[in-house]
Amino acid sequence: MGGSSGSARPALHLSLGRSDYGWTLDLQRTLHACRKSGATPDLLITVEHNPVFTFGRSGSRDHLLASRGDLRREGIELHDVERGGDVTYHGPGQLVVYPIVDLRDHGRDVKGFIRGLEGAMIAALADLGVEAVPRDGYPGVWVEDRKIASIGVYVSGWVTRHGLALNVAVNPAHFAMIRPCGLPVETVSICDLLGRSIGLDAVRDLLLDRLSERFGWTLDPSSLTEILRGSP
Repeated sequence: MGGSSGSARPALHLSLGRSDYGWTLDLQRTLHACRKSGATPDLLITVEHNPVFTFGRSGSRDHLLASRGDLRREGIELHDVERGGDVTYHGPGQLVVYPIVDLRDHGRDVKGFIRGLEGAMIAALADLGVEAVPRDGYPGVWVEDRKIASIGVYVSGWVTRHGLALNVAVNPAHFAMIRPCGLPVETVSICDLLGRSIGLDAVRDLLLDRLSERFGWTLDPSSLTEILRGSP
C-alpha cells in the first residue's frame, strides 16, 4: 500500500463544498452501497463541514469538555458514528476527505490503507514546507507533539467509508472543547505553521494528487447526479 503498482485505476472525485455532517454521512452510506455492488469505481468525497463533534466506536462523552449551552452557542452538533477512534472535530477551515474504496483492489490491507492516507497527507504537507510524521498507535499526522490531521475509517465488505481530516485554518477554541481522540494533545493548523493564509482548495488539490500517487488512481471530477445514475 506504500505506492501504486501497475496501471492507474479510474476513480471519481466528488467535491461537496460546505455541507452539514448528517447529510454527508447519509450520502457516504449510499455511495458505500454503490461501491460495494460494483456500480461505481473508487470514489473520493471532499468536503468542509459545519461545526460538529463526532464520536467513533471507542468514543467517550467524558472527552467532551463543553456544556450543552456552549455547543448551542457555537452551533456545534454531536454525532455517534461507526468509524474507529474516539471524539474528533470537523468544522470550517478543515479539509475532510472520505475515500469510498474497495480494499479488494488494494491488497485487502486495512492498516496499509491507513498508512497510505497518512503518507499522502505527510507528502502534501511537505509540498507546503511543513514537516509532519505519523505516530505509532495513533492514526493521524503530527507536527512534533501537535496533531494536524486525524484518521477514522470504517470497513464493511472490504469497502471503506469515513476517512481523514486535515486542519488548514481551524478555530482552536472549538478543538479546546474536546480531548481529540481522548488525548490531552494540542492541535495545530497549516496556516498557524506557515504564518499566512492558504485556501482550502489549494490544499485539497495537493492532497488529491498525493492520494492518487499513493493508491494508483486517475481521478476524474464527477457530480452527485452522475454518480447516483449507477446506484442500485
